[in-house]
Amino acid sequence: MRYLSTRDQEHTTSSFCDILLEGLAPDGGLYLPEQYPTIGDAELNRWRDLLNEQGYAALAADVLTLFIDDIPADDLKDICARAYTTPKFSEADIVTVTPLEDGIYLGGLSHGPTAAFKDMAMQLLGELFEYELKRRHQVLNILGATSGDTGSSAEYAMRGRDGISVFMLTPRGRMTAFQQAQMFSIDDPNVVNMAVDGVFDDCQDVVKAVSGDLEYKAANRIGAVNSINWARLMAQVVYYFYAAVRLGAPDRPIAFSVPTGNFGDVFAGYVASKMGLPVAKLVVATNVNDILHRALSEGDYSQGQVVPTATPSMDIQVSSNFERLLFDAGGRDGLALAQQMQGFEASKAMRLTNAQREGAANLFTSARIDADGMTMAMRWAFDAAGQVIESFGHVLIGGNFAGRTVAVLGVVVAAVLGLVFALLRRSPSRTVTGVASATAGSVSMLTVARS
Repeated sequence: MRYLSTRDQEHTTSSFCDILLEGLAPDGGLYLPEQYPTIGDAELNRWRDLLNEQGYAALAADVLTLFIDDIPADDLKDICARAYTTPKFSEADIVTVTPLEDGIYLGGLSHGPTAAFKDMAMQLLGELFEYELKRRHQVLNILGATSGDTGSSAEYAMRGRDGISVFMLTPRGRMTAFQQAQMFSIDDPNVVNMAVDGVFDDCQDVVKAVSGDLEYKAANRIGAVNSINWARLMAQVVYYFYAAVRLGAPDRPIAFSVPTGNFGDVFAGYVASKMGLPVAKLVVATNVNDILHRALSEGDYSQGQVVPTATPSMDIQVSSNFERLLFDAGGRDGLALAQQMQGFEASKAMRLTNAQREGAANLFTSARIDADGMTMAMRWAFDAAGQVIESFGHVLIGGNFAGRTVAVLGVVVAAVLGLVFALLRRSPSRTVTGVASATAGSVSMLTVARS
């Protein structure tokens, strides 16, 4: 398996372990597999049996082997076994799938040490970094940006590891008190938190600028844990397969509705689909910071002012991972995409090409939810499902129900700082069932519906 940059113009490829430590590509692009591995129904059925017999870690190792050929398979199994275990995760199954109503399911991704869905990738990333750095006798200085959950997940996953230091940029005053306490209370000499007067996009710009200074980056051994690092997305692909086989794939397609800001989580679902998972639809749900909704519904990818909301981890107006979808949907033309992205970086605005819009529309749809929608979702969750949730994450799930519109927010157990909200559109004319992944905040979920 080889990887290339979204802005590659000469078809230069790299190995997995090289891009693991590199993060952002030298040309400013993001890494993707040269070709996506593919699986069929027989493999999905085998993964269901593997999951039932050996658990999540074994499934993860089997899926990740398709993307990693420069780590021995037995070593990768050991890495996954260390990453996905109790008591690191409070649930022995690591991920849970809970029925809500009439074919709608909630996948719990919040059982890790920081109660954020990003623990699912970060715990693996910490093991991979430590393994590869020891093999190379090297050290790594991780520079990251966070609006909340990435920072705490990364710091809990990397603290105490040999050869790894973490420097995390945060937007001053724009995180939840819970996540700020998680990060700023860590007493580890290798973890440094830095507050930036600005928004998450400003923090992310600093990370990209430093990563773009190739001489400085190499001299100071700088790496990345944000989802610009392919390994982050790769790890998240696993739980899409987990949820799907739990709910009957490959015999029935699953739709996933994913609240997202930086487009990483939902792009992992796209990768699973490209590999052969029967995905009916991927619903991209945003708050009022809706650059992704505007891009997918209107072709308008223009940066606006970040509006503070009750979902600060989604208060983003530049979604880095969207570049990966534009690369694929536009025919993997690295030169054309490099010019397009350079134009956006200069003007903070661009139009998607017809090919990009049509390519995205094959699998993606989108929704925007405001504060009133959050309130409706929270009310629905309590009245209809008996669940107490917090206003983090957005979900749009379509279903063949009784012709009324109900706001749904994913579900969180009452004892934790939860999240997820979904707008459930009930239409008697069609059936679009979905899985909703609650991102952001201190708890994240995956809501799953099946047809």
